[in-house]
Amino acid sequence: MAQTDDKPDASNSAPIEQQLYAIRQKIQPRAVHGVFANWRVAMVLLTQLVYFGLPWLKWDERQAVLFDLAARKFYIAGWVFWPQDFVYLAGLLILSALALFLFTAVAGRLWCGYACPQTVYTEVFMWVEQWLEGDHIARKKLDAVPWSLSKLKKRGAKHLVWFVIALWTGFTFVGYFTPIRTLAAEAITWTLGPWESFWILFYAFATWGNAGFMREQVCKYMCPYARFQSVMFDSDTLTVTYDTSRGEPRGARGKKVDYKAAGLGACVDCGVCVQVCPTGIDIRNGLQYECIGCAACIDGCDQIMDKMGYPRGLIRYTTENVVKGKYADDGIFRHILRPRTILYGMLMLVIGSAFIVSLATRVPLRVDVVRDRVALSKETDDGLIENVYRLQLINKDGRAHRYTVEARGIPGLRVVLSQASISAAPLQTVDIPVSLVADPVELDDRSTEVQFTVRAIDAPGIVDEVKTRFFNR
Repeated sequence: MAQTDDKPDASNSAPIEQQLYAIRQKIQPRAVHGVFANWRVAMVLLTQLVYFGLPWLKWDERQAVLFDLAARKFYIAGWVFWPQDFVYLAGLLILSALALFLFTAVAGRLWCGYACPQTVYTEVFMWVEQWLEGDHIARKKLDAVPWSLSKLKKRGAKHLVWFVIALWTGFTFVGYFTPIRTLAAEAITWTLGPWESFWILFYAFATWGNAGFMREQVCKYMCPYARFQSVMFDSDTLTVTYDTSRGEPRGARGKKVDYKAAGLGACVDCGVCVQVCPTGIDIRNGLQYECIGCAACIDGCDQIMDKMGYPRGLIRYTTENVVKGKYADDGIFRHILRPRTILYGMLMLVIGSAFIVSLATRVPLRVDVVRDRVALSKETDDGLIENVYRLQLINKDGRAHRYTVEARGIPGLRVVLSQASISAAPLQTVDIPVSLVADPVELDDRSTEVQFTVRAIDAPGIVDEVKTRFFNR
């Protein structure tokens, strides 16, 4: 009898399909009230008050905050920054990154849960959704029913309000780069330029799509912070944590049941922590990268604990070391200062101090020098050596100034100006032809380093110096 091979034939086996992207299950979060929900509302109001209100503020008859890309000038209150001041932007970005690292090391994803634009606008859009379509149960029912005139009215009204908010957001965004009062006048008269129109609609579309449709997908799949946040965590970082020692074994029970005698934990397995989560995770499965730290599950669980007459804190902000029993909850604040946070704090202190000192001592004057390209030097009628230059003065101040020009580096060096006085209006750039004349007896080398000093007559503290070369015959 012929023997049969019991091994499966690979050529006849069915192909195995594996999805690399989980099919999205639409999340309709349940509304929740509590301490952390109030903090989220407060942060939404604060961030939007700053965002929408800031471009309307005026300072010295101009917009207080304006990034005028066409003129290459950034206005922030009384300061005017030019392309040469890029170092301040770099310093601000470094400080922002260090602050994010510090807050993450101390208390997890505070930025994501309370101040991130994605979180803020998703929260605003969900308020509109709840107002027009009802609570989470009503919204789920509306998702399930076929299209009808009633459903079309509700969905249409929701998207109309969403797009108005998104359009206002896009208009305000462009108002930081084009004077917002001018932008408003152009919008009313339908005379907006093509670039302004494009960016208003583009930003509005992005807000509408991210906050209205993608929501938690942005946090899960698009935001890089969710992927590298764990490197800033340690065992003393405050995170939203489910206390398994108190909650397990979980199970349903009546309010009057002695759950300890029944061998149960404090968790009644109600699922509220999952229902209120905007990313749809179950925090009872441990800390997950999808958790944005909004603490909605803490508020939801505390409400259930209050109804059952149990102590609050089954889900709470705590650290891994507390859960492991290395120290009690009252020891959390003593462990905030540790090598990681001290390092971040010291770096912020050093860079922040340097940033403030540099900003406070910043001179609102920039001088550049360009040599005459026709001839390096020439001899005057009286036998002296003359070099011709062009000084470019940038008055970065909001006031007009008059300036004097001096030069040194060669004994008896004389400055010859083409005009009696040099003046510059606020934020004006002026080009000044200037000649330096020296006695050839004082010139030992083929070229000598000289230095121009430009000083404001009415403000001696405003001074800038620039070096160049003086060439002999």
